[in-house]
Formats: sequence, structure tokens, C-alpha cells
Amino acid sequence: MAAILQAAGRVLAGEGARRFTAARVAEAAGVSVGSLYQYFPNKEAILFQLQADEWQQTGGLLAGILADRSRPPAERLRIAVREFVRTECEEAQLRGALDDAAPLYRDAPEARRLRLAGTKTVRAFMREALPECAEPQRLIASDVVMMAMAGVGKQLSETEGPPAAVDARARALGEMLCAYLDMLQAKSVKSAKPPSSGRGGRSKAS
Repeated sequence: MAAILQAAGRVLAGEGARRFTAARVAEAAGVSVGSLYQYFPNKEAILFQLQADEWQQTGGLLAGILADRSRPPAERLRIAVREFVRTECEEAQLRGALDDAAPLYRDAPEARRLRLAGTKTVRAFMREALPECAEPQRLIASDVVMMAMAGVGKQLSETEGPPAAVDARARALGEMLCAYLDMLQAKSVKSAKPPSSGRGGRSKAS
């Protein structure tokens, strides 16, 4: 199966999504179409497996970045945003090829498992980045960060801009998300402080 997936990656890169077929993949892999169908029922299944492998690699990369306690949380988030956006742009052709198959595979067990793993990674990071925030607020922050990264990454991958322009926008997104987390943490710290008892304190009885 690994040889088929490697061949599929070559076909997708060389022929593009429109010319991606099971027959071309079988030819590139040096196997018969019948042998290929023993592993994958159609070309969409091949594309999905390629995408799932990319998701797993990206998820592992982001998990390693966000869990690296040798760096402060803000720096980790900036790096994670940059690497995620770069990966999204690199996967643009594959994602475009999967658009038609998405309804069939969006809820596949592997897709659900990978989404859950990504969510757990970000939530664990938020517990460290937002120690003073209540858990409901951290859950909201996790969702906002993931949605922002996914939305901007998708948009940039569809514009096909030069790498320098992509990196500049990824940096801007990273700064924006760091400012958002700083604001949440500052508000939580402020609300946790006991109210002031007044400048002079309690007056002594005469």
C-alpha cells in the first residue's frame, strides 16, 4: 500500500488533480488496477488516504511545537501558525482534488480521530497559555484559534501567493492570536484580584 500511495503522490504532483485517476496511479506503482482496488475502492479513497497521512504529519508537527516548554507559549503559537499555514499551502492541490469527495470522507473514522487529536493538542496548550482563565474560556479560545488558523490557511492556500507574502500573513495571524490570548489572560488576572479596601484602610476606633 505504501508504494501505491507514493505513486499517487507523484501522479498528483505531476499530472494535477484533474488528470488524477486510479489507472494512472496503478501504472506509476507498477501494479494492475485490480490489485490497486484491493486496497482502495476508488480514486477518492486514495486521495483521502494521502490527505489523512498529511493531516497526521501536520498534527504531529504542531503537537511537538505547542508542547515545547523550552519556548514561551506566545513563541510556540507564532511558530505553529506559520508552519500550519505553510503546510496548508503545500497541500492546496490535494485539498482541491478532495473537494468533491469531502461529503463522503469528512465523517470517516480516521478523519474524526485526527480532528479530535488536533483539538486535544490545542486544548492542552491553552491550559498552559491561559492558566488564570476558567476552563470554559479556554475551550472558547481553543475553538477561536483553530477556526482562525483553518480559515486563514484555506484562504491563503487558494490565492497561490508567493512564499514571502504567505509568511507575512501567517506572522500577522500569529500576532493577532497572541494578542487575543494576552487579553484573555490579563482580564482573568484582573478579575481574580481582590477589591481594594480603600487608600487608608479601616479606621481605628477612637
